[in-house]
Amino acid sequence: MSSNALTRAEIEEFWETWLEVNREAERIGDWRIMADWYAEDATYGWMYSVDEHFMAVGREQIRDYAIGIEMDGLDGWHYDYQCTMIDEAKSMVLGFWKQRSGITNDATGQEYEILGIGGSWFGVERQVGGADDGQIKFAWQRDWFDMPSTAHTFVEIIKAGKAPDTLLKRMSVSGLDVPGHYRLQDIPAPVWPPPVEAGEHVTQPKAPGA
Repeated sequence: MSSNALTRAEIEEFWETWLEVNREAERIGDWRIMADWYAEDATYGWMYSVDEHFMAVGREQIRDYAIGIEMDGLDGWHYDYQCTMIDEAKSMVLGFWKQRSGITNDATGQEYEILGIGGSWFGVERQVGGADDGQIKFAWQRDWFDMPSTAHTFVEIIKAGKAPDTLLKRMSVSGLDVPGHYRLQDIPAPVWPPPVEAGEHVTQPKAPGA
């Protein structure tokens, strides 16, 4: 549970700690350490296809599924934020990142990279009550990325004979039988973040008579 308005300075300070734990996670190849930045009841999701969505509900599912199973095998990959936008009025942060593999393409001398714009949309809240009382945490996160481009880059790495066994194993982890994967009608939290889905931030109302 959370509330209490946050200042921009507070959000910026929290965001800097998030960037630092991202760097450490990439260094050690284990993203699970980032779970403590999420509220106990946070949700984290993204879309794989029209009728396959990922959603983790609660900090431990985020630890085990979103930054656990879903990230296993991506050792050496890095997701450097290219641009960040903070809206303290809405207590939201947008982070735009590039997905780079750490694996060199011999033809170009560059890292294999997933093209297209990738990003994360966060809701930031001060927690009220419980063990996290007074702390700032992510209440929700929604990601977007170019799935066809992701598949293409994975295939190119395989064709070049540069895919480590860990990546090949990760690529086999797909489909609705994987924890956290749902058909749209079964998803346990809305695709759009809860306050947005509830209409709290409507920017362009439907035109009269539409």
